[in-house]
Amino acid sequence: MRASTISSFLAGALFPVLSLAALEIHDSNFVPDHVLVVTKLDLPTGCQSRQTIVVNGTSPGPAIHLLPGASSWIRVYNGMSDDNLTMHWHGLGQRMAPFADGTPQAAQWPIPPGHFFDYEIAVQKDDSGTYFYHSHVEVQALSCSGPLIVDDCGSSPYNYDDERIFHFQDFFKKSDQQMVGGVRGVPFRWSGETSGILLNGQGVSSGMTATTGARGGTRGFYGAGHSSPYGRAPRHRFVTRDNESTVDDTSDATTCSLPVIDIDPGKTYRFRFIGATGLSLLTMALEGHGNLTIVQVDGSEYNAPVSTGHLQMGAGQRFDVLFKSKTAQELAADGNKTTYFLQFETRDRPNPYRGYAVLRYAPDAMVPVPPTKPIFDLPMDVAHWLEYTFQPLYPETNRAPSAADVTRRVIIDCVQKTDISGRVVWELAGLSWTEFTYQSPLLIDIYQRGQAAIPNYDAALKNNGWDPATLSFPAKVGEVLEIVLQNTGSLARNSGFVETHPFHAHSKHYYDIGSGDGIYDADANNAKIEQLGYRPVKRDTTMLYRYQDHVTPGDADGWRAWRIRVDNPGVWLIHCHILGHMMMGMQTVWTVGSAADIMKTPVAESSGYFTYGGDVYGNKTHSPSYFAYFNGTSKCGPVGVNSNAANLTRRAF
Repeated sequence: MRASTISSFLAGALFPVLSLAALEIHDSNFVPDHVLVVTKLDLPTGCQSRQTIVVNGTSPGPAIHLLPGASSWIRVYNGMSDDNLTMHWHGLGQRMAPFADGTPQAAQWPIPPGHFFDYEIAVQKDDSGTYFYHSHVEVQALSCSGPLIVDDCGSSPYNYDDERIFHFQDFFKKSDQQMVGGVRGVPFRWSGETSGILLNGQGVSSGMTATTGARGGTRGFYGAGHSSPYGRAPRHRFVTRDNESTVDDTSDATTCSLPVIDIDPGKTYRFRFIGATGLSLLTMALEGHGNLTIVQVDGSEYNAPVSTGHLQMGAGQRFDVLFKSKTAQELAADGNKTTYFLQFETRDRPNPYRGYAVLRYAPDAMVPVPPTKPIFDLPMDVAHWLEYTFQPLYPETNRAPSAADVTRRVIIDCVQKTDISGRVVWELAGLSWTEFTYQSPLLIDIYQRGQAAIPNYDAALKNNGWDPATLSFPAKVGEVLEIVLQNTGSLARNSGFVETHPFHAHSKHYYDIGSGDGIYDADANNAKIEQLGYRPVKRDTTMLYRYQDHVTPGDADGWRAWRIRVDNPGVWLIHCHILGHMMMGMQTVWTVGSAADIMKTPVAESSGYFTYGGDVYGNKTHSPSYFAYFNGTSKCGPVGVNSNAANLTRRAF
């Protein structure tokens, strides 16, 4: 979203004068817990050079570690000259102060160029898990992202010696501007298929040839230095170009060698897999090590261990895996081998991509070139992978609703079509929503107009679940919703083409109750759940699969169903996590609760949020003022001062 686009909305607007009562000023004496500086760099990526949006000088950005039961301030600087920015805390749910979900034109104005915004986040003791942060503007999340880890409070239910992060991203040869212009233009031009898959910033794009990496090259310790069950992990150290940390090193993308994960023999690792792709659904397997054990999906709730020979991950998903490395004796028996391959491939897209990474037991070993032929024949069928499988490790605390608990079902048909202007768009339940749909964020409209800005519930019930006046889906606190996403064949160009979609819900985790071919049949699915004795864990991103490449245009081809306990007032998104589809309108805005439920902070103390570039947006000459929503205390131990954050704060602009 260009900064000039927002500015044009605001001519002549009048807003209340800010009252400084109960506000805290974030001046030079204030040191945030973490600092993220977003800029553009011509970065060697995928064996090529491309202008890339980076965080603290790298892509992915530094891994942020949060302590459960504590609140934190994360300062995000927009160091770009002509683009707006937000930051979303993917998967954390209702853990942010109002206006801090990072969704432009839904929960906040974006951060203007040359400004910063302090996000206030509080995580609960049961939030321990793997998340990530990313921009929510256009396709910036292709590179503007990084791991977000909520450490365990004390010991984890699963013991391990160390951790590694596997942060996967798509690489496109086209520029961000070319991709955005194509999907928004007439005639429509798709952004194209991925040119490569990057792991921790390193990869080999299609058409390029990987070379042998130097001894000790490509720094494979991303996410290291954290173990269980020994209590709090070390505080995060930021990666900047002049202050690197061996703990959070991302790969050296100046080389054209394969990405590397370094490990030691005879240890148990927690591998944190993060699907930060903007398009690709990945399937992968690890050479020579048997099955992986999945212990958590999408953060928050640990699941009973699930063993699998290969892993499958869509955009926005996360999987935590326990991995046992080979002992020194096993390595010797394997011919003193020091490197093994991770093979990963894209699925359900034209022009599939295959890539490799290296699991390395000796950090001074050379990085090999890829094998001449695939190690694995990975399955092409993705629609049935571990469906109805993940169940809670602690069933006594699981609150998955039963069919009898459901108070309302919302059917959302996913339809691609050509609109009256000739643009190809996506509609969900007949509504196409983008960050340009509203002239000001809906949450701010509610603060300014109160109940008059809340969608009409009765009108929504008669209109596929959304109110025609506010273009928002209302939900009442206390409802138990069953949300069904229904896939269909494309109406655009009468093609009948069907796509797979990773659907993500903001605000809180839902309980995924499965998927299937054709049209959703509630009775049949309920009978299946009962027969299997299936009790789902909490999720925030699951896949709406296709079961055929093409069907008759408009016909159904697959469904995904969730259940959600509505207890989280606010303005939240549910959307496909393919970035191009989001820009084409594959998003919905949900208004949960009444105005009284939603307006959690006093209006006067909130008015700094009401304007683009308002009082809460700081810059070189202006110290912003914030209403501190959380008390900042930690239920897991003392919170120290992050000296690197202080240094970044002082030199960001």
